[in-house]
Amino acid sequence: MSESPSGTGQPRTGGVRLLAPRRAADRRAPGAPPDTGPRRRLHGTAPGVWGAVVFACWSFTPSLLPRPWVIQGLVAGITAAIGYGVGVLLAAVWRAFANRQAHPASPRTWRITLVAGGILLAVFFGFGQYWQHEIRDLMGVSPDNPVLVALSPVVAVVAFALFVLLGRGLRAIYRSLTGLLQRRIGPRAAHALGWTAVAVATYLVVTGVLLDGLVNAANETFSLRDTTTAEGVTQPTTDLRSGGPGSLVPWDTLGWQGRTFTGTGPTAADITALMQRPAKEPIRTYVGLASADDAEARAKLAVDDLEHAGGFQRANLLVVTTTGSGWVNGASADTFEYLTAGDSAIVATQYSYLPSWLSYLVDQSKAREAGRELFDAVYERWSALPAASRPRLFVSGESLGSFGGETAFSGEYDLRNRTSGAVFAGPPNFNTLFTDFRTHRDAGSPESLPVYKGGRTVRFTNDAATGIPPQGQWQGSRVLYLMHASDPIVWWSPRLLFSEPDWIGEPPGKDVLAGVTWLPFVTFWQVTADLTFAGGVPDGHGHAYKAEYVDAWNAVLQPSGVSADQLTQLRAKAAAIP
Repeated sequence: MSESPSGTGQPRTGGVRLLAPRRAADRRAPGAPPDTGPRRRLHGTAPGVWGAVVFACWSFTPSLLPRPWVIQGLVAGITAAIGYGVGVLLAAVWRAFANRQAHPASPRTWRITLVAGGILLAVFFGFGQYWQHEIRDLMGVSPDNPVLVALSPVVAVVAFALFVLLGRGLRAIYRSLTGLLQRRIGPRAAHALGWTAVAVATYLVVTGVLLDGLVNAANETFSLRDTTTAEGVTQPTTDLRSGGPGSLVPWDTLGWQGRTFTGTGPTAADITALMQRPAKEPIRTYVGLASADDAEARAKLAVDDLEHAGGFQRANLLVVTTTGSGWVNGASADTFEYLTAGDSAIVATQYSYLPSWLSYLVDQSKAREAGRELFDAVYERWSALPAASRPRLFVSGESLGSFGGETAFSGEYDLRNRTSGAVFAGPPNFNTLFTDFRTHRDAGSPESLPVYKGGRTVRFTNDAATGIPPQGQWQGSRVLYLMHASDPIVWWSPRLLFSEPDWIGEPPGKDVLAGVTWLPFVTFWQVTADLTFAGGVPDGHGHAYKAEYVDAWNAVLQPSGVSADQLTQLRAKAAAIP
């Protein structure tokens, strides 16, 4: 064997150079993306795994509500996938600054990672069950089945694997696209265009195809339900209620929630029996999606039917912006009628077929339009009456209904000048006025229980049964916000991803653990998961508002001659409403 004349150092035999076998990575064409086959997609990195372990451990820390085992598994899996990505990214940044190449972890490193990571996960899983037990005790919620709880890690692993594979699939698409672009443009431009194209395509698919498809399918499903009537609900026999004989709104156009609203509620006899004084038959007016073509037409029809029933001749008139599929909280409506001895009229319209949680995500514009159109239509007719004969005008809304109810007003003075009072419950974090009142709260007052302008018009409470926090004089119109410390609807915001809100660092409410802390990414997903069952907890917690409407409306209406015993009976009635 002799050296090649060229001095390359390559051995030769019989005049033929012997080339060393090339590795699979070396056999790829120049500029081609790395191998993304099945074996590569299943490969993990030690920094990524540690990121996943740390984030998964964080996911077991407490948030606002007790979590069912499936939800805990999903939260752990999603946050672990985020942690894996963060770990990989930090490792890449470190290598870039250290000018080092990536290299596979040694078997010893993997053993340490798996053993230590497994111990950490087991410890935090145990702490997580303890914290969940504490939250359930605070709210009076029964514990999960231990067998099902043991399955939550399985859910977490499946969710983690799916999200990691999805991320790697998007990365593979990006690399393939970048490789194609590099044939025509420079590498920097190719990388920038590749990332942009994948990000835009992903956004369009999620918001355009998936979200629109989900909304359309949900609309189809719930529109069919809207043609049915709840068990035990019957058509009214009086023209004081929409859908009754002589009403301008046909019964079959009211929808599921509209028929429930006008077909139930206390009668004059019921009110007299509890309040121990003569009562009138309450007026309830409602217009469904099928009753008119658009929000303006529905608002006009509602006001026409309200006037037809004599609603403007009652002493108290309540405008309600509904939630989701048109639901009006019976606890609020019934309480309003009991405390006013039936000398009342309530008007509401439907703006969606979707349930509240889905409307919360996709029907905000419809809620805004419905709330503004209905109040403006009522106010126009109401303001044309002689001042001495006008009823007291109130507004109300819960959850997305509070968002819609607020949109008719520009601020505190507008609420004071155009209404006699308002009760808003469970306001979403994105409510315009609610956000403004909290942001500009008086110095020293907490975000979880703010004081605005000394409480002269607008006040907040997280437990109306214990009384409205004493502040300055509450004269003229009274506007009251009910907001539980454990209500995720009130506190959820995209800002939870990267910044800690004031309320987390403040003394916790009566049903929130002191151990609730803010963690980047993790807290956002925890509170997001809480949204899915915010109303599935006992009354007085989360997004469940019933009995405290009695104390709220009693404070806003200021009725005379109502005893403590009557309020107690009324709370029991409100709490029992489905």
